[in-house]
Amino acid sequence: MPKLINKSEIIENTWQTLDKDFSGKLPDGSILVPLNYLLENPLILDSNPNIGIWLDSDQNSEALEPYLNKLSLIAINFPKFVDGRGYSYARILRDRLDYQGELRAIGDILHDQLFYLKRCGFDSFAVREDKNIEVALQGLEDFSDSYQIATDQPEPLFRRR
Repeated sequence: MPKLINKSEIIENTWQTLDKDFSGKLPDGSILVPLNYLLENPLILDSNPNIGIWLDSDQNSEALEPYLNKLSLIAINFPKFVDGRGYSYARILRDRLDYQGELRAIGDILHDQLFYLKRCGFDSFAVREDKNIEVALQGLEDFSDSYQIATDQPEPLFRRR
């Protein structure tokens, strides 16, 4: 079973991520369904508490607003290391829509991104399987402090002194 970083520890990933073009009957267990599947089948959240949603970088995070109180996990896909839209989606979900559940970064996630992803509100990180997850975990501690505000620190450094 693949591993992921949750907060500051490495754990087993018990969630199965379905393909973007998935259709049909859901498998058993904890499932991450694509956003389009949820939009076509909104009643799945009423019948299964182990449903999470993942959205791609070209989808609108605000489309999840009517479902936020029923979602314990939202995953945002980073299809390429250079695609930064997921950072904005996390800030929208946390700061504007007040999402309180787990927010996971999936896809092309590397060590260099983890500190910044955490600042935007991500709780867990599914690091690429070809990368050392132990080394990636250290990315959460790349910097001891930040100057600017973010989801994880609502006051700038000059106000904290």
